[in-house]
Amino acid sequence: MTVLLWFGAFMLDMKWGDPPHWPHPVRWIGQLINQVERLIRRVCQTETGLKWGGALLWLVVVGSVWLASYWVLQLAYGMAFWLGCLVEMWLIYTVLAGRSLGEAANAVYQALRQGDLDASRKQLADIVGRDTAQLPPPHISRAAIETVAENSVDGVIAPLFFLMLGGAPLAMTYKAINTLDSMVGYKTPRYRALGMFSARMDDVANWLPARLGWLLLAMAAKWQGLDFRQALRIGWRDRYQHRSPNSGWPEATVAGALGIRLGGPNVYFNQQVEKPWLGDARREVTPDDIPQAVQVMKVASVMALLLFALLHSLVSVTV
Repeated sequence: MTVLLWFGAFMLDMKWGDPPHWPHPVRWIGQLINQVERLIRRVCQTETGLKWGGALLWLVVVGSVWLASYWVLQLAYGMAFWLGCLVEMWLIYTVLAGRSLGEAANAVYQALRQGDLDASRKQLADIVGRDTAQLPPPHISRAAIETVAENSVDGVIAPLFFLMLGGAPLAMTYKAINTLDSMVGYKTPRYRALGMFSARMDDVANWLPARLGWLLLAMAAKWQGLDFRQALRIGWRDRYQHRSPNSGWPEATVAGALGIRLGGPNVYFNQQVEKPWLGDARREVTPDDIPQAVQVMKVASVMALLLFALLHSLVSVTV
């Protein structure tokens, strides 16, 4: 029954994605982070204090999310089995972001196809942290592909991995860890100290999923008729050509599969950031590479679901 709930939640995400006006736990997590951050900043004024406050922020948010998820499920199953199943499937559905990621990237693609550069920049700004106001079309395409590649791990593979390890509560806990990193894990003056702990813990949480993503994305590329060997080779060769210990794995793999370069210099918060290149420029990046990357992400997501469901079933039978 457990695995059936996983497939049901996965199908819900493929069908509905993340409707903006529906209740969503990640939005509640974001509100909790903001509230706890404000309290910590009232007390912690020094850099050292903010570092300790950042660790406390992480513990409060992550611990609260796990406890809330666990007890909500316990309460629902205690009331009725069918209600517990519905709540569990809903929680799993909310930690998956495959359709929303694909839709966001395809919105950038459609704007580029129509020649609307301003619209493509605005669509891109919704899904990346870099400044997009002056980006030319090749850079817009490159940024969209990088986001799809990186978030194939954060948005689908890693949540499914933690779902396998600890059910919906642990998958929700991972989502809290990832949301903390996306909100406070920046090396800006405001967040360098407060967000340091959250950024490090996100690196730890994504360590194994990112490496699994290398294999899954390469196999998905082969399924799509892309260059499987180059995906594996470039993914391995350039895996550490990124400031993140994890993001280089999926980005380099997708770059190898498509035969393009990702990474390079970008502007973040009005500052030029020199990032290494990932992949080989066997050809120039084009807007048509965006839907190719989205398809690779979708196939890799299905493979991850099947793999983790199989492993869970095997362990359950053994136990």
